[in-house]
Amino acid sequence: MTDQQHAPLAHARHAHILSALERDGIVRVSQLSEDLRVAAVTLRRDLQQLEEEGHLERVHGGAVPVTSTGSDSAAGPAGSPVAGGSIAVLVPSLNYYWPGVVRGMEEEARRRGLTLLLRGASYELQDERPVLERLVAGDDVRGLIVAPNPDAEHAQDVVQWIDESGIPTVFVERDAMVLPGREPVESVTTDHALGAVLAARHLAALGHRKVGLILSRESPTGRKIVKGWATACEELELNPSEHFESQFPDRNGPGFTAAVNAAIDTALATGVTGLLIHSDPEAMAFIDIALNRGISVPDDLSVIAYDDEVARLFTPALTAVSPPRAGVGAAAIDLVARRIADPDRPVHRVVLSPTLKIRQSTAHAAE
Repeated sequence: MTDQQHAPLAHARHAHILSALERDGIVRVSQLSEDLRVAAVTLRRDLQQLEEEGHLERVHGGAVPVTSTGSDSAAGPAGSPVAGGSIAVLVPSLNYYWPGVVRGMEEEARRRGLTLLLRGASYELQDERPVLERLVAGDDVRGLIVAPNPDAEHAQDVVQWIDESGIPTVFVERDAMVLPGREPVESVTTDHALGAVLAARHLAALGHRKVGLILSRESPTGRKIVKGWATACEELELNPSEHFESQFPDRNGPGFTAAVNAAIDTALATGVTGLLIHSDPEAMAFIDIALNRGISVPDDLSVIAYDDEVARLFTPALTAVSPPRAGVGAAAIDLVARRIADPDRPVHRVVLSPTLKIRQSTAHAAE
């Protein structure tokens, strides 16, 4: 006799589901299938019937009590939905910048009884849909946090796929809209434009009138920094003849040292005394080459790094714009949890402010 022939009848399955729901506050199709030895499609029909009868509320991969949606009494920490299940996370790198964001997600998810299903993609990946499809295939995946490549060939296709999936989703450090109505996607971002403004104001307060901006690469962060920098130059009454913008190639490539030397030559020729460099490794490499040329930092040239990943470990310790990476990750978990609990809530777009950490690589401009 097969396991399916031993499966309990519908009324017994329903009693088991409601008992588990009362005990655990959530039921997952994957766990019910294992406990009852019943096909997932049968259990989904059971959940649909129980929902129609008003006994529960279906969510992706399972169900929660009816009273949990929008109810503080059935919520976890900070109004989160009942604990249980996984949040799928796709970020473009598991090396620089993103580990700090992921740590914030992990801590907040742990507080809420959620687990993370984490994958790293690549800035070179042109279509993230196959990766996302594999990520959300499990029955226990209740939400999605993603930082897709906005410059990829299929970037908008990815946004549309996510919207059509119906999975509660939060974009992290990305802004996106669903076509054709241009509805915004729920997101958590850092105000990187403000970070550039903070850096420029600090340099101006130290008496630097001729300042420069150097970016490591074309990126969503870099574009926002440029916008903030332009705002700051106007605010501080700087004009294009008093600052320069430059973009470094890959620091591991053959042209990096030459590009740094060219930037130093430009700074010396134009009288630039203060620089904002994105990101930390490029700022540190720039300073190393400058010191080898006999240029003192900060006496001859003040340098601010953007990202504050390892800036404090350098000598001299780098003044740096510090995005709230852990805060971004925690806020993303909070948003997706609230979306799961209340699918009809308004779309939220959370913007967090960076801070400026003042250290030894900036000083008053020489008179």
